[in-house]
Amino acid sequence: MRKKFLSAVGVVCTAALLFTGCGANQTGETGVEKNDKVYKIGVTQYADHPSLDNCREGFIQGLANEGFKEGENIEIETVNAQAEMSKATQIAQTFASAGKDLVCGIATPSAQALYASCAEKNIPVIFNAISDPVAAKLAKSETEALPGITGISDKLPVEDQLKLIREILPDAKKIGIIYTTGEANSVSTIEEYKKLAPTYGFEIVDKGITKQAEIPQVMDVILTQVDCISNLTDNTVVAALGVVLEKANAAKIPVFGSEEEQVKNGCVASAGLDYVKLGVQAGEMAAKVLKGTKIDTIPFETLKETKYTFNEDAAKALGITISAETLAKAK
Repeated sequence: MRKKFLSAVGVVCTAALLFTGCGANQTGETGVEKNDKVYKIGVTQYADHPSLDNCREGFIQGLANEGFKEGENIEIETVNAQAEMSKATQIAQTFASAGKDLVCGIATPSAQALYASCAEKNIPVIFNAISDPVAAKLAKSETEALPGITGISDKLPVEDQLKLIREILPDAKKIGIIYTTGEANSVSTIEEYKKLAPTYGFEIVDKGITKQAEIPQVMDVILTQVDCISNLTDNTVVAALGVVLEKANAAKIPVFGSEEEQVKNGCVASAGLDYVKLGVQAGEMAAKVLKGTKIDTIPFETLKETKYTFNEDAAKALGITISAETLAKAK
């Protein structure tokens, strides 16, 4: 009787192996479980500018790297808040009501809105392009995540930027920075600039704004007080980069960017970040969560590699020569 029972179990398990591996998940080379589930992902970015666009494209690429591809096993809905906090909140609430499997917020306001609306519904939130997640109240500490949220920080390499400005402008004394007073990332970055600037012989002249319409007037004032401008990744200011560059170029004051796209658009140089890589890192982190890793156990990560970018035409137009040694940093 016992032999017959064992034989029956063997038949059942053999049959089961054909379908489930006798209890084990069937996975492909990427480790994604083979099933019919299509994960619904919501992505919202706060503003429409190239660096955040790069984050979004990188996020999709990072998911694909880990086996999650649109049209196969994920559906991605992307919505832009057009730099309006009320719209960011509305988008987050819509994602929460739709019961997304995971959401991603690109830039602080969008990430904060998602966390407020989605975390309580147990929808995992991945943030991207947040300079100071702790100050933005999106992380408990650098090593401890808050429940339901984690992501990637784009903390700027401020010291590398100061070194670069000193190399290109050996006689400069004052650096101007315009920032949004309500953006936590910008406030914390200004503090770091002020802390490090004296080491390199600089004084920081900062001007706070509350909305984009204030930028032209503030530029008129700050350009009379500084030797150059260093632009942050402040969403409001970056959205008006054309105005900043137009006024600075007219005054023959160089503007240094904080990433490649700003330099492409006319800034002289930057010691900044690669926002495509930033997005890829966030996408790969999101894939871990979709594969079953508990989000609360994943502390946020920071992209640490500095990317140097130069615009020699912009420099030449201002009478600035960048040495071959400095240009070599881009390689």
